[in-house]
Amino acid sequence: MEFTTNLSDTMNYLDKKLDVVGNFDLVYRTFYLAGKEACIYYIEGFTKGEVWQKLMEDFASIKPEDLPPDAHEFSKKYLPYSQVGLVKEEEAMIKQLLAGISCLFIDGYDKCLTLDCRSYPARSVSEPEKDKVLRGSRDGFVETLTFNTALIRRRIRDPKLTMEIMNTGESSHTDIAVCYFKGRVDEKLLATIKERINKLHVDALTMNQESLAECIYPYKWFNPFPKFRYSERPDTAAASLLEGNIIILVDNSPSAMILPSSVFDIIEEADDYYFPPITGTYLRLSRLFISIFTLYLTPLWLMFMQNPDMIPNWLRFIRLSEEPQVPLFFQLMILEFSIDGLRLAAVNTPSMLTTPLSVIAGIVMGEYSVKSGWFNSETMLYMAFVTVANYSQSSFELGYAFKFIRMMLLVLIALFNVWGFIIGFILSICAVVFNKTIAGKSYIYPLVPLHLKELKKRLFRGRLPHKEKQG
Repeated sequence: MEFTTNLSDTMNYLDKKLDVVGNFDLVYRTFYLAGKEACIYYIEGFTKGEVWQKLMEDFASIKPEDLPPDAHEFSKKYLPYSQVGLVKEEEAMIKQLLAGISCLFIDGYDKCLTLDCRSYPARSVSEPEKDKVLRGSRDGFVETLTFNTALIRRRIRDPKLTMEIMNTGESSHTDIAVCYFKGRVDEKLLATIKERINKLHVDALTMNQESLAECIYPYKWFNPFPKFRYSERPDTAAASLLEGNIIILVDNSPSAMILPSSVFDIIEEADDYYFPPITGTYLRLSRLFISIFTLYLTPLWLMFMQNPDMIPNWLRFIRLSEEPQVPLFFQLMILEFSIDGLRLAAVNTPSMLTTPLSVIAGIVMGEYSVKSGWFNSETMLYMAFVTVANYSQSSFELGYAFKFIRMMLLVLIALFNVWGFIIGFILSICAVVFNKTIAGKSYIYPLVPLHLKELKKRLFRGRLPHKEKQG
């Protein structure tokens, strides 16, 4: 429906469509402007009151003979504000109103004047809990989209940085910002991503970026390795943009989705670059090898315990000091689930109780579980290492991918012994090697296909390239 010049008809229609009486936070106010009736619609909590107060003072000085003949001329002459628009259709106006934009109607004009004077409800910019660094910036993304784009713009002051706004969701109309650096981005992938977002037919992005990821890339569910990298750090997002990646920001989500992402991208962290090259290289390689170690430590130990004759002399100390009361396989599987239970409990525990409950859980799990005969001390030791070492990299998705592969290996070893480990090892390698990024490239490039120069950059943190200015 298009608006008419009759304000009464427009207001009657919008009052029914928006249920103004039933919604306490949807506010409208009628007043006279140069002898004509006018009406403002806005959402309480989104609008800067001082802006409208100043505009109303200016409107009071307009004389009837000075009123322009149409809304376009009125906006140029009497709306000295930076973000003003004209809307002809009711659907577009309602979408903008519910996004927090104020809407002004004047009798005799067939268009709605929109003013973006929003005041976003938002928390302060602070260091993210998950993506902490030992040295570097202490700011992080928040749930407000414009704040997040500003944090990136602050770091990249180049006109080639482009941020396109889109929205999706039949009910939510969630704002999505697609950010990329012209001249460095994969244009084919960019076109594919934008096309998939435009063609989405979903009611709402209830889980923000995860909902969007599942919609734009319905990958095979049985491969647990993540296709996307998530970061709550604007410096990481800015660095990824300069490397030619695409950043997707979703309103109400305090993190950036980085794509395409390989396993080497996901394992990388900001600390690698906030320290000198030799320290950054050490941190990166340590993280890589510890991640691999967490994947195969407990399966290898279980295989050796089932085949004591295979244990070399220099590894004799890994043998059990006491006869197990519960089969080792069940001990390891119970601990795998128990650790997730404790992790979920920690998330839902009030902060004031975290320390005492952690002490109690540590005593019960550490001492009494061994004394009761349920677990051997060696089992507790190796699972404790795996649990702690799993946090050496920040990606929850990659951590759970390693966990699922590790549990698969344990099951196969329990069923088929040594052959089970061989089968599980081959399956775990295939899950990585035959995986693809969202761009269709190898998940472990530059290892497959082999590119030595690029592989060196991935494994070793080199000095940042620079040029001296001439003249």
